[in-house]
Amino acid sequence: MLDLSGYELTHEEIDILDHPLVGGLILFTRNYHDPKQLNDLIKHVRSVTRNHVVIATDHEGGRVQRFREGFSKIPAMGSISQKTNGNSQQSSYFCEQFGWLMAAELLAFDIDISFAPVLDIHGISEVIGDRSFHQQPDVIIQLASEFVKGMRRAGMSATGKHFPGHGNVLEDSHIAMPVDTRSLQEIFAVDMAIFKAIHQQGLLDAVMPAHVIYPELDDLPAGFSQKWIKQILRQDLEFDGVVFSDDLSMQGAVQMGGIVERAELALDAGCDMVLVCNDPTGAAKVIDGLPSNLALPSHSVERIKRLRKSSSLDLARLRMTDEYQIANKALDQFYAI
Repeated sequence: MLDLSGYELTHEEIDILDHPLVGGLILFTRNYHDPKQLNDLIKHVRSVTRNHVVIATDHEGGRVQRFREGFSKIPAMGSISQKTNGNSQQSSYFCEQFGWLMAAELLAFDIDISFAPVLDIHGISEVIGDRSFHQQPDVIIQLASEFVKGMRRAGMSATGKHFPGHGNVLEDSHIAMPVDTRSLQEIFAVDMAIFKAIHQQGLLDAVMPAHVIYPELDDLPAGFSQKWIKQILRQDLEFDGVVFSDDLSMQGAVQMGGIVERAELALDAGCDMVLVCNDPTGAAKVIDGLPSNLALPSHSVERIKRLRKSSSLDLARLRMTDEYQIANKALDQFYAI
């Protein structure tokens, strides 16, 4: 999965998107000017790719929402329980409605997935912060489950991040290599229990591991660790969804070697798709450096196919539906509290 430089495709991007190893595209704020431009860009992408690429973005709400003008302003998930003073029923209702609204608007532009929800604890991590639903695992499980139910009602698959938990490390893995020195017992009982509980409800379609080292289990960051992905996630938790690497250009991945080596390690660890963002030279190196005959196992291909959206309404027709009116009324109610 790679990214684009601006509002329109360049000739180089058209060539690279058509490469057989490219299976996904992630969109950022720099790729959005207005709804018409976004619609035209995605139509162009679909027309030049031999693979039906999975188009993704980070649209969690709050400070992580890539498209703003023309889209509903989804609040930070951590603000929902606060605003309702911990009212469980009201918080759950808002989460389900906002999950639906976020997903429905993206699907209207032929975007397959948002990398959401964040399942990390609101702990000492500043980069997570109010992206997390709450400080308490049981509240996160409840609210995130409702958010995912809303996403799925709209027709979008859910990606839980950052497995097994990024909330209890201070360092930001975008610019540093975080190390979580807690015991496995605590990690399993607190952070990973959230992923486990939501997965056991059948609500997780994909997972994104953290660029965090948990030395009590492995000296490798979770996204490069066969112990975390193949043993804990696949075998112990029996997770059969997609595993996305986090961005291989982040500082938390750099110590794993060159960009091609990082991609190979992540794939060997059990990732189904690797992300190379904000580094077009690095993306080209990965495509050129991986074996030209590289073939994902058939089960990985099938997992990724399941993430593709089914048909959905365009934005104009979506806005005329009762569901859209109800969700926007909920949004107004939330901001009026």
